[in-house]
This record gives sequence, structure tokens and C-alpha cells, in this order.
Amino acid sequence: MFTTLAHPKPTSAEARAALLEDPGFGRVFTDHMVTVKWTPEAGWHEAQVRAREPFQLDPAAAVLHYAQEIFEGLKAYRTGNAGVALFRPEENARRFARSADRMAMPVVPEELFLEAVEALVRVDKDWIPDGEGSLYLRPFMFANEPFLGVRPAGEYIFCVIACPVGAYFKGGAKPVTVWATDQYSRAAPGGTGAAKCGGNYAASLLAQAEATKNGCDQVVFLDAAQHRWVEELGGMNVFFVFDDGSIQTPPLSGTILAGVTRESIIALARAQGRTVREAPYDFDTWKADAASGRLRETFACGTAAVIAAIGEIRFPGGSFKIADGQDGPATLALRQELTAIQRGNAPDPYGWRRTVEGV
Repeated sequence: MFTTLAHPKPTSAEARAALLEDPGFGRVFTDHMVTVKWTPEAGWHEAQVRAREPFQLDPAAAVLHYAQEIFEGLKAYRTGNAGVALFRPEENARRFARSADRMAMPVVPEELFLEAVEALVRVDKDWIPDGEGSLYLRPFMFANEPFLGVRPAGEYIFCVIACPVGAYFKGGAKPVTVWATDQYSRAAPGGTGAAKCGGNYAASLLAQAEATKNGCDQVVFLDAAQHRWVEELGGMNVFFVFDDGSIQTPPLSGTILAGVTRESIIALARAQGRTVREAPYDFDTWKADAASGRLRETFACGTAAVIAAIGEIRFPGGSFKIADGQDGPATLALRQELTAIQRGNAPDPYGWRRTVEGV
């Protein structure tokens, strides 16, 4: 279905090798991108793998005025058998469809989503770093119809770009410090909290700036109605590990994102014999459980960082630590098991790895 257009000036092998020495995260991009257009008359059409370049948008493009935009994030890994694999891309495709539905946008069929991602991986396979690195893939869709009127747009572009990334944490994973905001909310019931749309992240930026001002790495949001119940971090889900070995995470009530990593951790923890509860957890109990020792570990999870321990929580008027503020045994074990499956260094009894053929 995809037409591959020749790149007029691809990056040389020498220049690419220099960029891959220290790609950071989200700063270096591969040579190509995938684009597919949608209109009511033609549906999804003009599917191309082509040179990465700027879009030309009309100043009245709907995305610029009414924020009809969604995105996903997943990774391609070099595996132990010299192949390349994606981690649960079908789940990203399904979440992308749910986000599109919530934002009144056309749904990208799962087959098209997967074909687009794999087409880009195949053409830019030389950009996948060795070692702990990976190729971060960013599928996204936006409304490009030019009009000024509050209604769903009639034209859209689905695109996939990619960037090579190194280890998220230099020198290994480190516990993060989070700021609990009592002023700003990420989402409310009936809103777009469960959709992966840019507006949710834009709404979190001021709170993240507040976190940075208070010496924190991330912000954790409480519910919009009572500012009591823990929901999620700016870009990650959160888990709590107790002294009896059980694990708890906030439920998917429509205000937080259904993370693919979150779902994977729940499955792995239950396979380890742990009790996992998807249940509300309020901030005052979090503080009290940390003080009593009932709470042994807290960690956040997402595609970028995989699993990151939370060592300290700061809030207006105080702070508290989780145990000794370091990685706990459950956090370490889950991170090790998950990354081993992702990279093909352990059996995959769940069928989560998807091998990219032709690489």
C-alpha cells in the first residue's frame, strides 16, 4: 500500500554514526517519515514513505485553532537474535483509535497503523542504536482542513516520525522526585484525560514548571474535583508497593491514560504471584503509609523511562520520602523482567514482541 519515495540527500553513514554516539531523547531524527491523508471522499489514501521535511499548513488549518491532534509513542529494539522488534504495537494502535474517536477524528485502522510503523522502521533501520538505545516512534494525526468554525475537520494527515534515543537516565535508572500540585488539574471526568492528545500535555506544562521550580523531576496530579485522589504523573502512570508485597495503581476511570507499560506491569506482577489492585489511593494515605512503613516503594512507568522509582514527594508545605528514597526490590525486578522481554533477552510468554520482517 505504501509508496516509497527516494530521499534526495540521506544522512551519510559517518554523520549518522556521530549522531548515534549521544542522541539524547527527542533531539535527533531519522531521514524519513510516513504520511497518509484522509478525506471523506477518498478515506485513507496517498500512503507514502518519504523524506522527513516540514509540513506546509494553511494559517487556518483546524489543528492550529481547535487542537484536533492525537499521538502515540512506542519503541523499536534490536533483539538478541540480530532482529528488530516492536513492543505491543497493537495496543498503541488500539489506543490511537480510542483517542481519535474521543477527538472526533477518523480512526486509523489497526492494520494501517502497524504497516506505517513497520514501513518506517524498515527504511530507517540503520538509525536504531545498539546497546541500551532504541528507536522511538511517534505516530500522530492532525486536522489540516483550513476553516474557522467549531466542528470536526474534514481533512487529516496521519504521520509517523522516529528518533534514535539512548538510555533515558544517564548512568542508569535513578529515583525521581515529584511535586504534588494542589492547584492545577490535568483532566476531569467527561474530559479528554484518557485520550493521548496534545491538549492534555499542554495543560500539564505550567504544573511541570512549578515542579521544576521546587527542584522536582516530575509533577503528580490529583483528581480535579477534590484534589485528594492520586491520578498520574505528567507523562507516566504510578504504582504503589506495600509491605505485604501487594501493588496498587489508580483505576482507569476516564481521567488518566491507559498506559501500555502500565498494563504490562500489572500482568507481570500478577504472574510473580503479587496481588494487584486497581483502586483509588488518596494523597493523605500515601503520606501516612510512607511514614508508617506500610508503603515500601512507589514507581512511575511509561514508554520513555519504562519504570522509574519515586524517591521523594514534595508538596506545598512539606515533603516525604518513600522508604530510603532508592530503588526497591519490586521496582528493580519488574524493570529487569520487562526490559528483558522488550529486547528479546528473555522468553515472551505473552506474545508482546512483534518482529519487524525484512529488517
